[in-house]
Amino acid sequence: MPLVGLDARCGRRVSVGMATYTREVVRRLPLVAPEFDYRVYTEGENLGFAEQVLLPLEMRRDRVDLAHHLAHYVPMFAGGRFVFTIHDVIHLRFKQFFHAYIEPYYMTVVRRASRRAERVITSDERTVGDLVHYFGIDPAKIRVIPLAPRARFFEPVAPHRGERPYLINVGNHREHKDIPTLVRAWAALPERYEVDLYLTGRDDLGGMLQAHSTPKRRAIALGDVSDDALAAYYAGASALVHPALLEGFGLPFVEALASGCPVIATTESIPQPIRDASLLFAPGDVEGARAQIERILDDEALRTSLIERGGQIVRGLSWEKTARAVADVYAELV
Repeated sequence: MPLVGLDARCGRRVSVGMATYTREVVRRLPLVAPEFDYRVYTEGENLGFAEQVLLPLEMRRDRVDLAHHLAHYVPMFAGGRFVFTIHDVIHLRFKQFFHAYIEPYYMTVVRRASRRAERVITSDERTVGDLVHYFGIDPAKIRVIPLAPRARFFEPVAPHRGERPYLINVGNHREHKDIPTLVRAWAALPERYEVDLYLTGRDDLGGMLQAHSTPKRRAIALGDVSDDALAAYYAGASALVHPALLEGFGLPFVEALASGCPVIATTESIPQPIRDASLLFAPGDVEGARAQIERILDDEALRTSLIERGGQIVRGLSWEKTARAVADVYAELV
């Protein structure tokens, strides 16, 4: 039986979304694809000696037939045959927002690994062109495998009830997330809309939320939110609004729809499977975002239609299907 080595390290540099992907796929692979044996590697911080030296040596010692590096932190001289997952290249498209060492890392380590990999897995069709452009990967070896909501977000939950109706944004507040566009669009709503804006995470926006709040309309940073609380926030929200300049496959989109919350997002951030079940606006377009927010607040029939259409789509997604599709990539190679 072929042995697959799973590089499942989730160090501090691995995002919440990438860590979720790694955990969910690794957990399900033995269940949906028992035709392989698996060895899971979880030790070793990103960019350190354990990653660059010890991990390849361990895989060689264990005689894995195929390795899978599930995040873009990968040994520079990864040996043997391997599969490589790259969810997006945001760090190259918007390098001005990241540390100076990020671009050289991507253009050396990630580029080399992606070109040497037997297959490259990505999670949305929008990323394929970027992989070809930046890394010169042969498109024939790229496989697109969508992600899925976690089971918790399909379960019934009592919706959160705030002081007023509210919009929600879920994720970090890094510059490419373009939170200022969201805040300005919300603040530009006519006075008749008494609707709050909730953002997960701490208030690290330099007073922006307070500057745009009024007695009848408040922007609130929720801090760290548990999955149970997040499901309730989704269920009670008028919409999830996501202004990011670019995303790979944003899990909040499908988790919101699974919880009965419609999605408003930029054309560059929306995952392909739910594109036709969402309201869209161009990145950085404050007026376009404001107009879509007004539509969702004014038209209950539209809101219901988006929830029903999106819910039907996300019910067709599952981490079991994602893991099975990943195993099918292994089957192409061993």
